[in-house]
Amino acid sequence: MYLPITIFLLVLVTESILFLGYSYITSLTYDLYVKFTKDPRVLKQIKMRNDVFKLKKELAQTSSQDEFAKWAKLRRKLDKAVADSEKMNSDVAYAKTAFELKVKSALWFIVHGSQLGMVMWFRKSAVFYLPPGWFGPAQRILSWPFAPAGSVSVAVWFAACRRVIKALALTANDFVFTPAAERKVASAQ
Repeated sequence: MYLPITIFLLVLVTESILFLGYSYITSLTYDLYVKFTKDPRVLKQIKMRNDVFKLKKELAQTSSQDEFAKWAKLRRKLDKAVADSEKMNSDVAYAKTAFELKVKSALWFIVHGSQLGMVMWFRKSAVFYLPPGWFGPAQRILSWPFAPAGSVSVAVWFAACRRVIKALALTANDFVFTPAAERKVASAQ
């Protein structure tokens, strides 16, 4: 009885990933990665951004007519800091894109590769057997492609679980999340 439950849980995990979306999960994963690893590039980027803000604030407080030499020096310093900050932003964006590509690839393998692997590994196994005669000629269709006649195949059980989980997710979305969002909008007006 472990096979139907295992397949159901696998489909639940994969459909949850698809429901949330690859982009949301990868950005959340990247944020957690940066938070826990203390990536030096990101820390340097934050420091450079703070320095640019301080220089902009200091430049705004300096009169370009009364203290021209100081203003010009600050302006050159700000221009260099902005250029360095943009270069660091580019480096961090490149690293983030590379990280997200790796995470999206792993997610794709989890979603599609795990299901394909399960179907291939258990292709000749019956998930469970149907009572004889209850489904007539449909019994053979439910055992396609390789399961014994009179049983439900792994591929059919995957499809059934996926269909049920999607229906439940859409129902929950329509009756739980949508009314909550509508109440929030109504209270804001």
